[in-house]
Amino acid sequence: MDLSDAIAALTEALGEFGAPAMLIGGIAVIARGIPRHTDDVDGTIAAEGVDLEEVVQVLAKHDIEPRVPDAIQFAQQHQVLLLVHTPSETEIELSLAWLPFEQEALARAEHLDIGPVRAPVATAEDLVIYKAVAWRERDKSDIEQLIQLHSDQIDFARVERIIGEFAAALEEPERLAEFIALKRKAMPSAN
Repeated sequence: MDLSDAIAALTEALGEFGAPAMLIGGIAVIARGIPRHTDDVDGTIAAEGVDLEEVVQVLAKHDIEPRVPDAIQFAQQHQVLLLVHTPSETEIELSLAWLPFEQEALARAEHLDIGPVRAPVATAEDLVIYKAVAWRERDKSDIEQLIQLHSDQIDFARVERIIGEFAAALEEPERLAEFIALKRKAMPSAN
């Protein structure tokens, strides 16, 4: 059992819900052609109208179990289900998507092959936004590589507008300027 087994199990489980869902995070970055290491799986599901108890039951049929006590209560407070694919011991985080950007990103998801699995994956453009919100060193590296590989598929006006909205909400107005500087570094020929 390995990471691809966890991806397959999560993809199959997500396919059983009526709600839109997709992979995000490191696996999605890899699916977009960026070589990097990850040892977990991140996904997201449209939260409106979703019964978390039902979600946990369906996931359990695919050997995906909560990895914290009171996982549903935790998810209601933090908007993420912390899970583990028990056969492979792969950690999974399933975010609950409520925000307009998240809903839009789910609607734009594309099906890609990840090893033997075909799964809904966030677009490169939306991954850049997700990564700009998280803004860890790993995320900055992912952004730079996504821009280098997919700049022709990215609407930078949209990206910068949404990052600006998140920056304002997070009370980190410098985030947008930092993103623009990172974009310039990733696309030196455009400067």
